[in-house]
Amino acid sequence: MADPKPSDSNSLALRSLSAQADAQGVAALNESYAPQRLGRGLTFAMAAAAGIAVANIYYNQPLLGIIERDLPGQPAGLVPTATQLGYATGLFLLVPLGDLHERKRLIVLQFLVLAGALVAAALAPNAWMLIGASLLVGAAATVAQQIVPFAAHLADPARRGQTVGMVMAGLLCGILLSRTLSGFVGTHAGWREMFWLGVPLALGAAAVMAWRLPRSEPESGLGYGALLRSLAHLWVAFAPLRLAATTQALLFAGFTAFWTILALYLQSPQFRLGADVAGLFGVVGAAGILGAPLSGRIADRSGPQRVVLAGALLAVISWAIFGLWASIAALAIGVILLDFAVQSALVSNQHIVFALQPEARARLNTVLMGSMFLGGAGGSATATLAWGAGGWTGVALLGGGFSAMAALLQLGHRRRG
Repeated sequence: MADPKPSDSNSLALRSLSAQADAQGVAALNESYAPQRLGRGLTFAMAAAAGIAVANIYYNQPLLGIIERDLPGQPAGLVPTATQLGYATGLFLLVPLGDLHERKRLIVLQFLVLAGALVAAALAPNAWMLIGASLLVGAAATVAQQIVPFAAHLADPARRGQTVGMVMAGLLCGILLSRTLSGFVGTHAGWREMFWLGVPLALGAAAVMAWRLPRSEPESGLGYGALLRSLAHLWVAFAPLRLAATTQALLFAGFTAFWTILALYLQSPQFRLGADVAGLFGVVGAAGILGAPLSGRIADRSGPQRVVLAGALLAVISWAIFGLWASIAALAIGVILLDFAVQSALVSNQHIVFALQPEARARLNTVLMGSMFLGGAGGSATATLAWGAGGWTGVALLGGGFSAMAALLQLGHRRRG
């Protein structure tokens, strides 16, 4: 074989250098488009924003008596229902947009809409206007459920459970502490002032999210109609999603049953305590919530299914404490265990669900959280019936039954392999 000519050698060298340069350019391009990973500061900011957002759907509950006195003869009792209906509507109509539009812009926009809705609620001249504003407040507050899948998207896969756990801890702290805050502000200032206080909180969250969140291009090529229709497809296609959603709905039914009846139980002749003390139990329950990111780390190491089962069993134990030990100490211990159990199971179920189809995380979160809040609504309604029929014992049996069914579902899944 003849030796290559000098010109051929030069050509080969040039092609080799060109290929090397192209490879380096592609690597640099890929690195520049790699998603920004979450640091502790951004994770905390997203957790706080999620808590600020979801708190808005619970502000009106302790304020209802004050609102009814201020707007007599009007259907003010529909305000909490309208808020919950708005939240449920937003879960199914707005949260899937996270798979269709740039997430940072969507989150900031929803916070701005939330601030506007709170202004409308604070200025409402009658109950019907307040009901309409509350519907919009509930829908806009689902921005919290835009933040959670975005955190899962940004997280290192090896730490996804821990990251989602921290953000969900912020969200559930918002649920628990919102009643304490609104009860205090409503008692000492008024119900309109609570809605006015929510405005700078929402605007501040919008500003922080605009400053700290990275941009993220949508991963789904579906249109909006197809996106909504795909919710049913996801439910049918993924058995782990159905198991996670059903388990979390049952656990949250027990959770809301407890919080729906707690104030009535504390006002009974056995304790004779006011609604302000019931609000303080939100602070106690937050202790369980803040410990729950530990379950995310365990899920990352040992698998989330074990944590879900452990959470369901712990919820059963908490209801046994409520039913068998009638004291303030039992309520304090039980609420820490119950909140830790529900939060641990939720974080681990999200860990399972978000891994099913990464480009559909917003829609998967819609199905999971929509099921969870439907379960919560059912738990609240049936708890009222149980309280009327059997008092606190009836509520304890109801909540324990919900938790036991969740544990049995998980045990059955483990037996089937």
